Amino acid sequence: MRLAALVSVSLLALGACATQMPDQHTTTEAAAMPILAYPQTQTVVQTDVFQSASGPVEVADPYRWLENDVRVDPAVAAWVEAQNAVTFAYLENLPGRAAIEKRIKALLDFERFSIPEKDGGRYFFSRNDGLQNQSVYYVADALDATPRVLLDPNAWSTDGTVALAGAVPSPDGAKVAYLVQDAGSDWNAIEVIDVATGAKLSDKIEWVKFSGLSWAKDNSGFYYSRYPKPAEGAEFQGLNKDQKVYFHRLGTPQTADAVVKEDPARPDVGWGAGVTDDGAYLILVSWKGTDGGGVRVRDLRSSTETVIVDDFANNHQILGNIGQRFFMLTDVGAPKRRIVAVTLANPKPAEWVDIVPEGDFPIEGASFVGGKLIVSTLEDAKSVVRIHDATGALERTVSLPGIGTASGFGGKQSETETFYSFTSFNQPATIYRYDVATGESSGFKQPELKFNPADYKVEQVFYTSTGGAQVPMFIVHHKDVTPNGKRPTLLYGYGGFSVSLTPGFSASRLQWMEMGGVFALANLRGGGEYGRDWHDGGRLKNKQNVFDDFINAAEALKSRSWTGSDHIAIQGGSNGGLLVGAVVNQRPDLFAAALPAVGVMDMLRFNQFTAGRFWVDDYGDPSDPEMFPILRSYSPYHNLKSGADYPAVLVTTADTDDRVVPGHSFKYAAALQAADTGAAPKLIRIETRAGHGAGKPISKVVEETADLWAFIAKHTGLEPPEE
Repeated sequence: MRLAALVSVSLLALGACATQMPDQHTTTEAAAMPILAYPQTQTVVQTDVFQSASGPVEVADPYRWLENDVRVDPAVAAWVEAQNAVTFAYLENLPGRAAIEKRIKALLDFERFSIPEKDGGRYFFSRNDGLQNQSVYYVADALDATPRVLLDPNAWSTDGTVALAGAVPSPDGAKVAYLVQDAGSDWNAIEVIDVATGAKLSDKIEWVKFSGLSWAKDNSGFYYSRYPKPAEGAEFQGLNKDQKVYFHRLGTPQTADAVVKEDPARPDVGWGAGVTDDGAYLILVSWKGTDGGGVRVRDLRSSTETVIVDDFANNHQILGNIGQRFFMLTDVGAPKRRIVAVTLANPKPAEWVDIVPEGDFPIEGASFVGGKLIVSTLEDAKSVVRIHDATGALERTVSLPGIGTASGFGGKQSETETFYSFTSFNQPATIYRYDVATGESSGFKQPELKFNPADYKVEQVFYTSTGGAQVPMFIVHHKDVTPNGKRPTLLYGYGGFSVSLTPGFSASRLQWMEMGGVFALANLRGGGEYGRDWHDGGRLKNKQNVFDDFINAAEALKSRSWTGSDHIAIQGGSNGGLLVGAVVNQRPDLFAAALPAVGVMDMLRFNQFTAGRFWVDDYGDPSDPEMFPILRSYSPYHNLKSGADYPAVLVTTADTDDRVVPGHSFKYAAALQAADTGAAPKLIRIETRAGHGAGKPISKVVEETADLWAFIAKHTGLEPPEE
C-alpha cells in the first residue's frame, strides 16, 4: 500500500554533486568502502501544521518538490536520471553481479501454469515457457486437448511492459473479457476477444481500477467497477473517489454503459459486483478502506435489494447460495472467521446460522463447489484444506503434498471439478485437479525442475516479541549450510493489512541460498496469519509491535547462532518498505544491508495520493490528533538519525507506481543521502515503465534482483559466484 504548493523548476539545481564525508567506521569493510558522490538535491522551505493532543505541531518537508510526477516535472526527471546514473555505476561493478543474473535466469527457465478455469466446456489458463516477459493466455476445448494461444501480451509492446492483468471467460466460453495493464499502473482497460476466431471485438472500457469482472449468465455483457476519468495531469497521483458499478452490454460503447450502483452521498465508498452461479442475484459489496465492508444482494428478476451488512466494521465474503439461502464467510463474532448461512427473509446478524464455526486457526478462504464447502485454514502459516457438506458436516481433509501453501479451489456449484496449486519454499507451484465428490486428487501440470528440492531445508521456529507474543518464522537454507554465527542472511517481512506470508517458491531466493545465504521469513503481527486479533495487534496504535517483531526476528537469528549484525540484510515491499525504513531508523546497528522497496516512507502524507486514503484503516489518519504523534514517531522520512552508522541501503521504486507514488522513496532517499549516516552506500534504483510490481516483465525482474543480491552479498560478506 499526501498538500502544498508546487515548487518552481527554477529553484532546482540538480547538476552538481556533493561528496558525502566519511564517518568514523572502524570495521575493515567500512574503511575500504569508496566514498560515493550523490547528486545534490535542492531543498525548499515547506512547513505543514498538524494537530496533536498538546496543540499544533509544525513539520518541515524540505523535499516536497520530489512528490511531483516524474512524467510531468522535468526537474524531478533530471533528479531521477542523476540518481540512477550513480546507482547503476555502483551496481554494475559489484562482484559476481553478472553471474548472479545468469543463474537466476537459468533457475527461472521452467514452464509455469496458472490454475485453469472452466467455462462452456472449455479450459482457460496462462502459461509461461520460462523466460517470457509476460505469461500467455491459452484455451483448450477439453482437459486433454491441445491448447491454443488466445492472448499473447508479449506482442503488445516491444519492452514487455504491457501486461494481461486478468481475464474472465463468459459462461458459455465463447468470449473472454480481459484487463490490459500498461507499465505497471493500477489503471486498466477492458477489452473482449472472441474465443473461436481469436478476433478482438470493438468493446473497450477505460479508467478501470480495483475492479472485479462478472458476466451476466445470458452472456450479453458484464458488470465491472470504474472511477470517473481523472483530470489531466492527475491520472497517476489524484485521489480515487466516486467508484461506481456499471453493466457493459457487448457491442456498445463505454458511454452507453448503465450505472448499476453508485453512492454520491458517500464518494469515499467503493463498490464491486458479482453474479451468483444461478444467475438470479447480483452480490454488491461496498468498501471504504482496506478493512471491513458491506454486503447487499439484488434480485436480478425483481430488482429487490436486501442489505445484509451496511457498515465497515467487519469483513465478509459471499461464497454461494442455494436459492435465498447464502453462505457467507465473516469475522463478525469470530476473529478467526466462520461460515454462516444468511437468508434474505431474515438477514440480520442475530439470525445468521453457523455452518462452519470459528476454530483454533483462521479460515483463510473458502469456496462453494459441487455442493460442497471447501475451507482453507492457516495453521501456523501453513495450509490445511477440508471439505464440508452444505450443512457444515466435515467430510474429509484434502491430502496435500507437504508443508506449504495451497490456493485455488474455485469452480461452479453445479460441477464437482476444481483445481488448486501447491507450492513451498523449495517447490515451484504444481497444479492439481480435485474431485470434491470423490476426494480424488491428480496432477495436472508439474514443472520440470533444474534443482533438487531435497537439497534445501525448510524449518519453522517461534520467538518471543513484545508483550510475550510468540511469532513464527520460517528459516530456509541449503542442507549443507549450518549455523555458525556469521551466515549471510536475508530476512523478509511485511506485517500489515491482514496479509499472510506463507511458504512459496522463488527462483531468485533459491539462487541466494545456492550461494550459501540463509533466507528467513517472519510472520509479523499486522498480518492475517492468526486472524483478526493478530492483525489488530500490529495496526493503528499497535504498529510499533510490527517493528518490534521484525527486530526480534533478527535477534532470534543471532541467538540461534545463524548470523550476526554484520551479516543480516532485510527486505520488504510497500508496507514492507515502510517496515524496513522504520527498523533501520530504530536499530541501525542491527543490520548490514537494507532493501526497502516501493515503500510508504512519509506517514504524514500517504493519504494525499491515489489509493493512499484507503490505508487509514491500518495506519490511522495523520490529521487525527491521537494518531499524528504515533505516525510521526516511526515515519521513515521523518526519523533519520544523523550521527548514527546506518547499514548499506538500496531503495527501489518505479516511475509509474500509482499505488505507493514514487515521491515516498524519492524524498526518503534524498533525506537519507543528506543525513550523516556513515560511509555505507545509500542508493536509490528507479525502474522506468514499471509500477508497484504487478505486470513487471521477467527481464526487468531478473535485472533488478541481480542488482539486489549483488548489493547485499557485498555488504553481508557472502561470497558471490565467479563471473
